[in-house]
Amino acid sequence: MVLTIASILVLAMAVAGALFNVAAAFLIRGPGPVPVLADWPGITVLKPVHGTEPALAANLAALFAQDYPGPVQIIFGTRNPDDPALAVIADMRARYLEADIDIVISDRRWGANNKLSNLANMDEVGRHPLVVIADSDVDWSPDTLRRLAGALAEPGVGLASCLHVGRGDAGGWSVLAAMDLSYRFMPSVLMGVALGMAKPTLGPTMAFTRDTLGRIGGFAAFGDVLADDYEMGEAVRALGLRTVLPPFYITHGCSEASLPALARHELRWTVTIFRIDPAGFAGSLVVHTLPMALIGAALAGFSTAGLAVLAVAFASRALVRLRMDIASGSVSGPLMLVPIRDLLSFVLFCATFFVHKVDWRGSQFRVTRDGRLQS
Repeated sequence: MVLTIASILVLAMAVAGALFNVAAAFLIRGPGPVPVLADWPGITVLKPVHGTEPALAANLAALFAQDYPGPVQIIFGTRNPDDPALAVIADMRARYLEADIDIVISDRRWGANNKLSNLANMDEVGRHPLVVIADSDVDWSPDTLRRLAGALAEPGVGLASCLHVGRGDAGGWSVLAAMDLSYRFMPSVLMGVALGMAKPTLGPTMAFTRDTLGRIGGFAAFGDVLADDYEMGEAVRALGLRTVLPPFYITHGCSEASLPALARHELRWTVTIFRIDPAGFAGSLVVHTLPMALIGAALAGFSTAGLAVLAVAFASRALVRLRMDIASGSVSGPLMLVPIRDLLSFVLFCATFFVHKVDWRGSQFRVTRDGRLQS
């Protein structure tokens, strides 16, 4: 009797997850029209780097391919004068002689978060009224800056960040990492926004006005925060301004070359989310549709009903993948890897409850309840 009840409950959760996936699939849309402004304000793009990535040159080249009518200043920054990324930047500088480029090399620290310290140092030479952060592993379409400027021009908007899809840049494990971004995380973001349950700020690319950035204390104010994108979004909303996700996608390159690297990276974020919102993270169990369906089917002895729920769960995940690939114009991974990716996500979800420290570029930190880093 206990086994039967357990199987019914788990299968019911799997059905709920399948319905979630179907609803999320139909929220996925392609890019909207490119905004048109009467005046295009100057933009400072901050591109922090740390070592080289498989597609670093291509990601940097996307900056110089921007079709933006206004002035653009590009600032590259690193903490290490021997950073190998500097050689790639030097090559770009030689290829794009007319580009407005600055390079900041400084190890001045504003807190435990190296990226935020880097950004704070870089922005000291920023000149333009709009500020855009672009991680070194993101790739943009040529209209990205137009879209971000258009989003910030809307009344009441204080911060714009970007929907993104994953791209595996370093073999099979990086493909699995990319699939999690595209086929699990992004649909959950879209559903959370549609239900009014989430106001996400996504870190790979964020845009502010310089005035808004100054009013939240600048980058230095977030120097001890791991979930800096989340905290910046909260700070902007505390000013009475909106944070928005314009209807287009950027590409997030994934470079995890091994299972341990993938697990360290993803656990860093799952642990952070769990620390900030334990109840919400625990409740996300329902979106692990395929694993729940598999567990439920096993508890039911792989009965006809259990197998039917398993088939429905797989179909719902396949629908999400199809819709995301069409909307973004890219394919993050093959359909046959979706069950493997989903099982891996479920294992990492469960592991999150037992992890007390996260790894960030070789350093171990504890994440506090407010998302701050402690060594």
